[in-house]
Amino acid sequence: MSIPPHTSLTDLERYYDAAPRSSARAEDFGPLTLFVREGAGWPFYARPTLGHDGPVTAADVDAVRARQREVGAPEAFEWVAEVSPGLRAAVEESGLVVHEHPLMVLDPATPAAEPHPLVRVLGPADPLLHAALVVPHLAFAAPGTGVGPAGAAELAAEITARAGDGRAEQVAERIRTGRSALAAAVENGLPLCSGMHTPVGAVTEIVGVGTLPAARRRGLGRAVTAALVAHARAAGAATVFLSAGDADVARMYATLGFRPAGTALIAEPADE
Repeated sequence: MSIPPHTSLTDLERYYDAAPRSSARAEDFGPLTLFVREGAGWPFYARPTLGHDGPVTAADVDAVRARQREVGAPEAFEWVAEVSPGLRAAVEESGLVVHEHPLMVLDPATPAAEPHPLVRVLGPADPLLHAALVVPHLAFAAPGTGVGPAGAAELAAEITARAGDGRAEQVAERIRTGRSALAAAVENGLPLCSGMHTPVGAVTEIVGVGTLPAARRRGLGRAVTAALVAHARAAGAATVFLSAGDADVARMYATLGFRPAGTALIAEPADE
């Protein structure tokens, strides 16, 4: 592990605890905290309570899962392996499956990447805001880096299906208040890839970078990430980090100056 010297996993833990609170309510379950989203958008998860040093049991996990079912939230848990090493055994005993993702932090000495001609940061009134937010739904429905069949027609159908879901209005407000930034690769009036970063103080996480499956293998994910890095730095971020989907994606992020910092773990039911 070679985390940049200006950053610590403690910094990231503070961020993970603070970031959801601007759009979710936090429910206390002792060693675990459940974040329940208020409004539209990707649902949140449960994670270790900040500063809690004691053990977490399968019964603790079961209690949170029961509450998640009660409020209609996914039975999902996220944490950093190196910070909370005992949680994995508890969630697996509860019956959840754990997925590992490389946690990476940007080396501050990395020079800026050249901007891509198709990529721009969207403002709160951009007419493509809603469409750009829809792209990751199709991207994550077909995981991996290979080219897939979902393209313009599927995106148009998904844009229509999600019209009026309130997500664009919510993100527009977050952009206006500096709590989110969204970048997209746009070609012929159609967003092909998009992603966001969500600052809390001087720390920001790049999230939700997804490319329309039919547009993969064109370097658009890298270009959108580079644009988000540039925006974050210009806004004063001292720490920029992300979780890569897998080792292949991590290698792409490494070309932008992201370095290994740990392992992000996500637990969910086996059939999800």
